[in-house]
Order: sequence, then C-alpha cells, then structure tokens
Amino acid sequence: MTQIRECACGQATVRDEAALWFVRLQEPAIDAEQRQRFDAWLAQHDAHRDEFQLLQSLWAATDLVPRERLQALCATADATPVVSLKRRPLLRYAVAASVLAVALGLGLFSGLGRSGVYSAEFATALGERRHVALPDGSQVDLNSRSRLLVRFEKGQRSVELSEGEAMFSVEHDSSRPFVVAAGPGKVTVTGTRFDVRRDATQTRVAVEQGTVKVQGREAADGEFVSLTAGLGTSVDAQGRVAAAYAVDAQALTAWRSGKLVFNNASLSEVAAEVSRYRQQPLRVGSEAVGRLRLTSVFKADDTDALLKALPSILPVAVQTHADGSQEIIAR
Repeated sequence: MTQIRECACGQATVRDEAALWFVRLQEPAIDAEQRQRFDAWLAQHDAHRDEFQLLQSLWAATDLVPRERLQALCATADATPVVSLKRRPLLRYAVAASVLAVALGLGLFSGLGRSGVYSAEFATALGERRHVALPDGSQVDLNSRSRLLVRFEKGQRSVELSEGEAMFSVEHDSSRPFVVAAGPGKVTVTGTRFDVRRDATQTRVAVEQGTVKVQGREAADGEFVSLTAGLGTSVDAQGRVAAAYAVDAQALTAWRSGKLVFNNASLSEVAAEVSRYRQQPLRVGSEAVGRLRLTSVFKADDTDALLKALPSILPVAVQTHADGSQEIIAR
C-alpha cells in the first residue's frame, strides 16, 4: 500500500490520492465526469480500494475519538483546528484525511481504533497470494483462494477466515485480544505469529512464535488447547479440538514464498494441497495410491511440473479426464 503513483498533484502515495478523493466526494454536487474518474481510479488497483475503505472506516470512527485526541493529531499535521468541525462539514472531512495520514504515519492508529470501529474484507483468487497490513500494526498473508473479514472495535480485534489459509503476525495488545474464527474453530491471541487453514472438513492451526489458544467455536471459555512455537492442532467439523502435536511451521508456511513442501506426505494430502492451486481438483484413484508417501519441494505456481515429475518418483500415472480434472492412479 505504499506504492508510488502519479496523480494531479505530482508524485504522491496511493494513500494521499485516497485522501484527496475522499474530500472531493463530500462536495454537495460532484459532477458525472468526476464520479467516472473516481470509479476508474478505484478499479485501477486493489490498493486504491483498500486505502479508500480504510479512510472511510477511520472517518466512521472519528465521532468516537475524544476531541482532544483529534486536535493533537491534526496539530501534528499542521491541520486546521478541530474547533469548528461540527459547523463546517467539508473542513471536517479534510481533517479526517489529515488524521489518517498522521495516525498511520506515526503508528497512532491502534490508539484511535480502540475508540472506533474498523471493518474490511480481503480475498485472493486462484494462484494469488496477498499481503495485508491491518491498522493496528498486525500483518496478514493470504494464500490462494482465501477470504478474510476483519472487524476491530473497542475491546476486541476480530477476523473471520471464511475460506482458505492465512498467516497472521499479530501486534501485541493485551487490552484487545485478536480472535480468528475459522469454521468450527476459534483462535485467540494477544500477539504472535501463526497459520490458520480452513478446509471443508477441518480447521488447522500451526504456531511459529508466541502462544495461542484454540477452541471449538461453541466451546466454553475454559475449554481450549494451548499452543506454543512448533506446535499445532486441528478442529473437526463438530468443533472438537485435537491434542497439540509437533509441526514443521516453516514447511507449512512455505507457500508464502511460493513453495509447496512435502515431507513424507501421503498422496492424498499432496492432492488436496495441489488442488488449492489448480482450476480443477486433483484426485487419487484409490486408497492404496493415496497412502503412498512423497518428500519433495515444488513451485506453487507450477503444479504442472509436479504432475509431470510424479510418475518418475512413485509408481503412479496421472490421468486427465474430459472435464479437465486429473487423477493419480496406480501404474
């Protein structure tokens, strides 16, 4: 989101452009040409949409931020005093833009966020990976075919992984737990690094750093499994949490660098993982084939290479069906 782009005012960040558009759109009579230019700018890049949405969320929160806090932020940016905000709507919007620039530039948004509400949605397409910077300083990496809903409000930071996989690097804040809901499972932390994957039949959690608390989504507060670095667990469709077990967190999160790492993985597991990066699913032809084991490293964006190599590694063949799907069968 720090990409530099040309705009009417010369070299400016996407964040500056979003702030300018935000102020323009508050004018009582914006003409059709301006509206078309804004729509074109918004559609030009995901970063444009994200920054504009972030500004809208911040603006929604300004009514809940103490007046003195806004004054202090705007004074830092040499903005016009907030004294006349209630009487002058346009000035109020301009000040909100200044607050955004100052809060993000000086790392003050987390303080503002505790008094207001921030919500956003992020998604990735087939084969796409995406890095997201949240306003509290936390970072999220989204894997292929993933969708994340975010809502920050006073006392809690909540996100929902509705599908796919995400690696979270959570900014520590003991006063506001960071809660990830993923299907039948729920993960609660105050600051750590961990990976959550939501599949059709289970949710998997692996911790790289810190400590997390994993619960079935409907479990009582006292019912949870605690994970530390190098440990993981899974939550089944009924919300039952498995006992903690050792994991190779680096291998499980190798997708962040575009790699698929298989360490004595069954072909059933390989097929499920590879399917995340292909338009049509990859299947195994029998239970016996699914039990074969594979240890290797491949590129996530070139799963065709994996399928070509597989018959030279194991006694299998890859069969392509009329619908484009493929199946690993015994040779």
